[in-house]
Amino acid sequence: MTLLADAATLTRQLAAVPPVEAAGAVLGVAYVVLVIRQRRACWLAAFASTALYLVVFWDARLYMQAALQGYYLVVAVYGWVAWRAGARGASLAVSRAPWRGQLVAALAVLLGSLASASLLARETGSAQPLLDSLTTWGSVYATWLVARKRIDNWPWWLLVDALIAVLCWRQQLFASMILYILYVGLVVVGWRSWHLDLKRQAGSPA
Repeated sequence: MTLLADAATLTRQLAAVPPVEAAGAVLGVAYVVLVIRQRRACWLAAFASTALYLVVFWDARLYMQAALQGYYLVVAVYGWVAWRAGARGASLAVSRAPWRGQLVAALAVLLGSLASASLLARETGSAQPLLDSLTTWGSVYATWLVARKRIDNWPWWLLVDALIAVLCWRQQLFASMILYILYVGLVVVGWRSWHLDLKRQAGSPA
């Protein structure tokens, strides 16, 4: 009965999802699909989705996630420029990020998360300070990897999206929770697609 009651509650809450959150979720899916296909238009979808989610996360008192949306707006502009075709028509190629840089980034994400979680808990009354911070700083680095077309962005997003799904569930942002669960599946598809592209660039069989 508990499972059925939970399912009924979830159905009612999904039906009451605010239009801003629903539109942000749809545009978010469009962004990931376009990233997988390496289409420059992904950054237009990212900009629109981000603007909507800034409002959603602020209203949910997830202040680090709200601040992250401001960063996303800047990176969307940068990604639009970085992914443009050059003089010979060639766009930015898929590549790998140095593993040492990723280790440094992982340490920075952990330390930054601990520091910001402490500040949020003390000063803002954030709903989920540690989880909010971890997913925010992880997203900052993962988004930069996407903008530079580093294939390593996908394992980062696998972890970050799973954690954000939990965060949204705890805050009853159910449309967003479903979106991030969908993202986890899309991450696997994107990782495979970019891996094949990297193999083709190297002239090796997939």
